[in-house]
Amino acid sequence: MKKALSLSVFVLALGLTGAAFAQGFQGQSSPTSMPMGGFKGPGLAPSTVEQALNLSDDTAVVLEGNIERSLGDEKYLFKDATGSVTVEIDNKDWRGITVTPEDVVVIQGEVDKDFFKTEIDVDTISLKNK
Repeated sequence: MKKALSLSVFVLALGLTGAAFAQGFQGQSSPTSMPMGGFKGPGLAPSTVEQALNLSDDTAVVLEGNIERSLGDEKYLFKDATGSVTVEIDNKDWRGITVTPEDVVVIQGEVDKDFFKTEIDVDTISLKNK
């Protein structure tokens, strides 16, 4: 008898939870069709390559400039008016955009310092709005 009562309480609670969850999405075909939200407002100000090379390891950075060439293995030479730095852009981070050396891009990532080199590990890349 106790098992049947426990099972009934569990099923009732599960049903109420599901109904409350579904009510939060009224008018939506499914939770996955909801638009994604996030912060809209000021963020990190763009840095220069020269400044980025002097920042500490794992410091967040935003750079504007050009990708001059591929260095292989998801690494590229990035350049702005103050210098050049190697950036690592994973294939998934391109998100379908195509870039030429003439395009000005905005990259967001973090400084990756080793003993003998400094690189930028890119999280996002986008074409700069003109």
